[in-house]
Amino acid sequence: MLRFNAIRTGYLLGISLILAALIYFFASNWGGLDRTVKIVLAAALIVLFYGLSFVFARIRAVPGQQAFLSNMFLVAGCIAFGVSVALLGQIYNSHADSYGLFFIWSVPALLLSWISRYNPFYMLSYVLIHLGLWLYFYPTMQSPSYSELESLSIAGVFALVNLVLFLLTFLHRIHSAPLQYMSFTVFHIAMLVMTNSFAFDGYGLVMNIPHIAVIALGFYIFIKVRLNKTLLTLNALALSAFAVFKFIELAEAYYSSLFFVFGLIFVALLLTGNVWFFRYLNRLGKTPPETGEIFNGENGDIVKSDAETTVPEERGSEWISKTVSRVIKVVGVLIGSISLIGLIMISTNVNHTEYVLLVVSLLLMILMIVIPESKLDSVIRYTLLTISYITGLAAILWSDQSLLSVLFLIVSIAGWFRSKGKRQLFFAYTFVNLNLATILFQQYQEWDGWNWTYKFIIFSLFIVNAVLYGVSYFISKTELKEHLRNSSLFFSLLFLFWATFFEDVVPHSYMFINIFYFVIVTGMVFAFARLKQKSEAITSVVFWFIFIGFKYYDLLWTLLYKSFTLALLGIIALGFTWWADRRMAHSGKAAFDADHRSFSFMRLSPLLIAIVIVLQLGIIGYQTARSETLLATGASIKLKLAPIDPCSLLQGDYVALNYDISTPPSKTSLQKGEWSRGKVKVVLTPDNQGVYVADRLYQDGEKLARHEVILNGQWYGSRIVYGIENYFIPEGTGRTVEQNAHFAHIRVSRNGDALLERLADS
Repeated sequence: MLRFNAIRTGYLLGISLILAALIYFFASNWGGLDRTVKIVLAAALIVLFYGLSFVFARIRAVPGQQAFLSNMFLVAGCIAFGVSVALLGQIYNSHADSYGLFFIWSVPALLLSWISRYNPFYMLSYVLIHLGLWLYFYPTMQSPSYSELESLSIAGVFALVNLVLFLLTFLHRIHSAPLQYMSFTVFHIAMLVMTNSFAFDGYGLVMNIPHIAVIALGFYIFIKVRLNKTLLTLNALALSAFAVFKFIELAEAYYSSLFFVFGLIFVALLLTGNVWFFRYLNRLGKTPPETGEIFNGENGDIVKSDAETTVPEERGSEWISKTVSRVIKVVGVLIGSISLIGLIMISTNVNHTEYVLLVVSLLLMILMIVIPESKLDSVIRYTLLTISYITGLAAILWSDQSLLSVLFLIVSIAGWFRSKGKRQLFFAYTFVNLNLATILFQQYQEWDGWNWTYKFIIFSLFIVNAVLYGVSYFISKTELKEHLRNSSLFFSLLFLFWATFFEDVVPHSYMFINIFYFVIVTGMVFAFARLKQKSEAITSVVFWFIFIGFKYYDLLWTLLYKSFTLALLGIIALGFTWWADRRMAHSGKAAFDADHRSFSFMRLSPLLIAIVIVLQLGIIGYQTARSETLLATGASIKLKLAPIDPCSLLQGDYVALNYDISTPPSKTSLQKGEWSRGKVKVVLTPDNQGVYVADRLYQDGEKLARHEVILNGQWYGSRIVYGIENYFIPEGTGRTVEQNAHFAHIRVSRNGDALLERLADS
């Protein structure tokens, strides 16, 4: 099964790289292709992916994997449609990352979700709808102003959408565990936002009541009505988040020494509740050994069982429980540290409070180190030890005394030697690095300015961790050796990756460091995989992908060259995986093909999927024909503008245009109050230089003069947006366009729709 999943991962990686290559290629806006070729190419790619889905549903080229590949190419076809819609926006200069793009994209995703009941389509639809909603209320490069009630209502929309989705999944109208957990989580996030008294001064306090009621109802349903440990865990996380958020609100309102005492008590209760809850969760559904009975979560009764067992629960419940438990512990530690620091600062009447804080942290740290393991619960030990690390680090930063920092470093290293467990050792090692960074900063903070000091610290920490990683191979085999190797490797790569963002320290150092990082990490990936050092291989692979992701617009390549590189890597990945798959098949290790062929959605519902494909191509054709008609028949006008230069993920570089008509002059006929909020029609008239300016609000039935045109717009805050605010350009040409473009040439139809044709300097 491991090899089987590895083959699937290889195919998925190859398809993902090719899709990324397409996005990079279209985002580069290469001038070598005219708009007709781009549109035909985009439509051809949609047909290609869906065609491959059909082919792999019918042939046996990859035994055991053709159904998987058919479904993956079906998903890729839907993604390619979204990229094509984005490309149309780029070609015809419509809104960058507009809500319309994501809503249109969500239509085939929703239809394919309904046809296939496939989780990737469910999640794709979920993400697209939420992006569309978010951009509808908060458009890119615009700052709409909402009242408290309006902002609260927007959060309520997200809460309601996710509540409906959760109920559909919980009641098994939709069968998708990922969608259920995602909608449940986002629902509680939206509810928590609605209780925010900082943002909603008039409503936040009242909204606490429904949120508490929802959380309480969740505990009842997930324990008494239908036992679900995963949702119960997420509900507990929602309760913890609510309690922490209310603590922060109270801290802002009632800042005092007594409050920080209550803060420490709150942390104790939070962590105690965390331990109690997960012990209770582990007992839920288990058979008591002496009675052979089991708790029935459906109706709350006790029923007989033949052996000790558990109620079936969702895959991943244990992982989610552990993650939530750790999040709660981290939050508790942070609040405890803040409370301890605040209490000492308020209660101490000496001139140097930082020394008192350092003494308290050192005493607490030493106490946790020397007390035997058998005498103190591990959760209490590491919670207090972490609080002592945080408060001590704050104290040495405050005191700015290198000798005290060295003393704290020695005790921190002792704490690392005394720690047990991977997470505790890694956490202690992290604070050792922070302590070293503090000492270096205190010693060299005046050395040739902050910029040089900062770079020196990062390079020094990289060298220290790299040396420690090398040393780990020469010490005797102990538990600490493994943790030293893993931690030092992680921080070596972290600081080296950090250094790849430095501008040239010496000539060409930026290029050298990036090449050095890429070569070293790539070599590590292959070396660790060959040596079967699993943890090191995973770490190096993660840093390799992080490097590729963060260097989207960096490094030596343009988006165009990156797209070719990614396409080549994708083809290599697919070819290598196919070779490995065939080799497994010949050795008799391939999975049974019959188990997977029947789940090819293209094979099960070819007619319905064909209708969706035709619909997508129809949308592309309609948008193209509509835009071409407007370019051919619309009236040409010239507007004055002032551009800026941002970037869209899917559509590449563009200049965001701010027209003179976006902020009309203060005339009686052009006051915002008279127009009211929402859509408007503006009458434009040419001035003496032939540049069109806003003249008045269009009245239904009004006859225009021969030289006048109307332009459809909408209010966003104090500006009017006309849908022609984005002009897409080839990568790297934004500065030139920004300097030279002073006017925009627009095509306007009779009903007021507009299309941005070109920019000009006059």
